[in-house]
Amino acid sequence: MVEPCSTTILDNVQHILRMYVHSIIVILGLLGNLLVIVTYAFYKKTKSMTDVYLLHVAVADVLFAVVLPLIIYNEQNNWAMGVVACKILRGAYSLNLYSGLLLLGCISGDRYLAIVCASRSRYLRSRTPVYSHAICLVVWVMALLLSLPTIIYSQLYYYNPETLMVDFYQNSSTSYSNNTEMTNSTTEVVMKILIPRLKMAIGFLLPLMVMVFCYTCVILTLLKARNFQRLRAVWVVLTVMLVFILCHLPYNLTLLVYTITLWDQKDCSAEISLQMGLHLTQTLAYLHCCLNPFLYAFVAVLFRSNFWKVLQDL
Repeated sequence: MVEPCSTTILDNVQHILRMYVHSIIVILGLLGNLLVIVTYAFYKKTKSMTDVYLLHVAVADVLFAVVLPLIIYNEQNNWAMGVVACKILRGAYSLNLYSGLLLLGCISGDRYLAIVCASRSRYLRSRTPVYSHAICLVVWVMALLLSLPTIIYSQLYYYNPETLMVDFYQNSSTSYSNNTEMTNSTTEVVMKILIPRLKMAIGFLLPLMVMVFCYTCVILTLLKARNFQRLRAVWVVLTVMLVFILCHLPYNLTLLVYTITLWDQKDCSAEISLQMGLHLTQTLAYLHCCLNPFLYAFVAVLFRSNFWKVLQDL
């Protein structure tokens, strides 16, 4: 009989992350992003397309910060809210991830049109309010479609007296042994491996390539024109994009490795290391929802001025 692996260290790390780090993320994420929404919605008189996109990024972060406490509750206690709430909560992270990345892709496209194709895009950009809100609606619909597999296939898992939530790509086991090979049907194997890869390709890598292309063209154009004032303005959204990638890319890469090796036989140390990597990079991804307000406050001078007005009026 195979002896289960010891998960004491992993359990201790999980407890610290869930009870302390995630709680701080929730508080900072809610307060910071609500202030961002108020600043953009009521204190900034003229709104560019980038402003509208950043406003929607803040809305996505608030949405995630609201549901994160319930995710923490599920991970620490017996889940008692039913399968519907389970699906909604599991879909929240996915919706936040893809809406945020697609919106940042839209921002890079807007900067590309405004700087690289300035003369040809003047009429399009003159109708900013109409187009920006329509584009944001399309982004939210696309993010929801990309999140559907997570919403549909997330399920309740009954383990002894406890009820837990698991994602469709996860192995429904709370104990680790040196034999983690799964015996699922061919259809389930395809679903659990193919869907995460497709989601990462469409919802992560494609927008990432668009952003890299657009910002490379923008920076080269501004350097060629020696327009350093506009280059400083681009630095705001470029910093937001880089922080987003640094927060979310490690978790998505680790998750990809997890799905690829899901049916492989792994020893205890390999399985524990992979699980540890998942939890640490997931927390890094969660951290992103509270970082943007600090980026705006420290990098964007005009936003900082409006931000202080909000604080003074409280």
